[in-house]
Parts: sequence; structure tokens; C-alpha cells
Amino acid sequence: MKSVQQEVDERSNLTGTNKFELLLFRLGGDENGERSELFGINVFKIREIVAMPQITAVAGSPAHVLGVVNLRGQIIQVLDLPAIAGVKPKTGLNIMLVTEFARTTQAFAVESVEEIVRLDWSQVMSAEKSAGSGMVTSIARLEGENGEPGRLAQVLDVETILRNMNPDSGPEISQQSVGAKIQIKPGSVVLAADDSVVARALIEQGLDAMGLPFIMTKSGKECWDQLNTIANAAETEGKSVYDRVALVLTDLEMPEMDGFTLTRNIKKNARLANLPVVIHSSLSGTTNEEHVKNIGADAYVAKFSAEDLSTTLRRVLKQ
Repeated sequence: MKSVQQEVDERSNLTGTNKFELLLFRLGGDENGERSELFGINVFKIREIVAMPQITAVAGSPAHVLGVVNLRGQIIQVLDLPAIAGVKPKTGLNIMLVTEFARTTQAFAVESVEEIVRLDWSQVMSAEKSAGSGMVTSIARLEGENGEPGRLAQVLDVETILRNMNPDSGPEISQQSVGAKIQIKPGSVVLAADDSVVARALIEQGLDAMGLPFIMTKSGKECWDQLNTIANAAETEGKSVYDRVALVLTDLEMPEMDGFTLTRNIKKNARLANLPVVIHSSLSGTTNEEHVKNIGADAYVAKFSAEDLSTTLRRVLKQ
């Protein structure tokens, strides 16, 4: 039987293998509670799972905010995730998922929790062009058991959900917040990767405010393919990739190829190894930051502060 420490170490080491663990849960179905679909969220974002406690309603709260709970002295906002998704739980809101990411703590009410599954990011496809992609960032393909067909789980874009719930609470992005324009080699760009619609919009606004030209991609694989295309084109012109790309800015959680694998691929490639890589992720914490150092990334910055992002990019580019 594995010790708790062995479980923690094993889970942490997944970040170096393009694998992750997904917590599967259900929200409900149609108005009769039928056709309950499967949803998922990265285990690294879950602080704890608890039975639904007593919730205190807060006057004037936005729609779909159930209220707040006092969890061991911390006041946490609770969101009605089935209502946000437009479904109705058949048995009620029974479970509360407490999440921690992007410098915030919040809880989501769900109907039930199924299990935790271990997946490779190659099993996860972007939901960018699918219906309802505003709150679903990707679709995970789960393998069937005993000859049964596999299932599909919708991976929620929590950043977009939270931004839609509190549209006026977004970070300030202005010339004043990011400082003077950042200078890079003429003809070069920042190559960025993030699968969240909201995160991409914030990054684009931030890079624009910094005066940095950029190319935005939607996954680690797309970024890797784009980087190699740029490197090949540069070589045919008698130049190197360093004349065309000043820095790679990447998220960690992305379909097909995660940010850890993307960074490791860059740092192990002879013609790309000296390219600065900055990890920009909502998965904060010492464990992830330690893995960032181990794979050779040049810096880590937690989402989303335009000021922190600007400071980090300046420091790395000067190096």
C-alpha cells in the first residue's frame, strides 16, 4: 500500500511526462435531470472536496452565486456550477469543490463526484470550435473498460467562467501598469501559448501594452509546430530562430501537449535550447515551480497580473 508521500510524489512527477489527473464530476441534465454529462477539472486545481456545507446567501450577489461559506476561518464564495452550465441536478447540489488557482480561492457546487482518472494530454482535444466552448476549454477522451466504448469528459475553462461571473473584476492592463515599452530585436516576436479564451485575451492585451509583437497559439503542440516552422524559415534565410523569436510564453495545462513538455522539448533541442521560456500558469504552488526549474524554464509567473508579467519578461529578456 502506497504512503501518502508516495502518492504526492507520484502525482507531482506526472508533470514531467505529459500526463495529468482529471477529477470527474456531474452537474445534472435537462429539466428532468436526465442525460447527465461528464465534466472534469485538473486535480492540481482542487484544494479539497467536501459535502455541501451550510451556505450564507449574500445580498446583491451576481446570478449563480449561491453565497459564501466559512471553511476553517476562510470565507469562500460558492458558485452554482450546474446553473452556470444551464443544467439541472436531479439529486441536488451535494458536493462542493474548493479550487485554488490564479491567485484566488473559490468553491463550485456540483451534483456528484465520480472518480479521478490519469490521462495523457494527447487524449485531450481542444473544444475551441465546439458548441458551448465558452466554458469548456477541451474534451478528454476516456478509455472504456472491458470492451465498452470510451466516454467523453468536458474540461471546464474555469478562468472564463470566473471572468463571466465577475466581468468588472478583471486585472488592470494599461501602459501605467506595465511600464515603459519593452524593446526586442527588430523582426522578432513573443510566441505565446494558452488554451483559455479569456487568458489569451488578457495576454494579448498585456503584450500590446508592453509594445511586444506576438504570435498567439492555442496549445503546446500548436506552439511547438509554429516554433519549428519559424526556425526552418529562418534557416532558409541564413538566419537563426533567435532572430525571429525573442521568448516563448506558455501556459501549463493545454490539450495535446502541456507546457512542461513544450518547455522540455525546446530546452533539449540543439537549435532552440537558448530560447528563453517563461511559464505563465494558474497552477501556482511550490511543487509546480520546482518542476519549472527542473525542466529548464527561465521563469515562472502566476496568472494574471500584467505588472508581474511585465516585470518577469523584462528580467528574462535582459538575461
